[in-house]
Amino acid sequence: MQKAAISTQTTQIRPLDREFYGRDPRRVARQLLGKVLVRREPHLRGRIVEVEAYLGADDLAAHSAAGKTARNAVLFGPPGYAYVYFIYGSHYCLNVSCEPDGQAGGVLFRALEPITGVEEMAYARDIEIHSPKDLLKLTSGPGRLAEAFGVTRVRDNGCDLTSAASTLWIGDDGYRAKGIQATLRIGITKASDLPLRYVLRGNRFVSGPRVRANLK
Repeated sequence: MQKAAISTQTTQIRPLDREFYGRDPRRVARQLLGKVLVRREPHLRGRIVEVEAYLGADDLAAHSAAGKTARNAVLFGPPGYAYVYFIYGSHYCLNVSCEPDGQAGGVLFRALEPITGVEEMAYARDIEIHSPKDLLKLTSGPGRLAEAFGVTRVRDNGCDLTSAASTLWIGDDGYRAKGIQATLRIGITKASDLPLRYVLRGNRFVSGPRVRANLK
């Protein structure tokens, strides 16, 4: 497999604390852009470039809108924990719980820019990387990024994303996101008119080719 260069680099990463997530998902979502998702084993890192906010009981598109269940209990618990669900019978989606304990809210991760572990991500997705264009197949889209990082409900649901001791966590490496743009959420039918999707404008890893073109 030919190695394709990744321009984004990272050094030391500091885990985001629980207080960061204990706020309105809209604020959390915007500030998650540019942060780094880390898989401890194998060693994977990806910069967060696209997310969607879900607002809890008043948001009909949110899993928490119907109330607390065994499936969505993480969303009603303390902030900063992974909520993973299976969709369309084909792929997992990774979210993080927001708001104070007992109040539901969350952010869905839609796209990452790979930083380290490209070969491992490609192997997990069963694809080959021959050019920089092929890198877009790794983590552009919620299902792709979950597969690339080996995210499953059994493995990661309820994982503490604020701890570097966790197998999966989120940190800050000093990168400062610029050109943040809010758009309508995609891939949903309920409450689809809310501008709760946030992207790094012009980033080539944002999901959907037509969307990327519109953000240049």
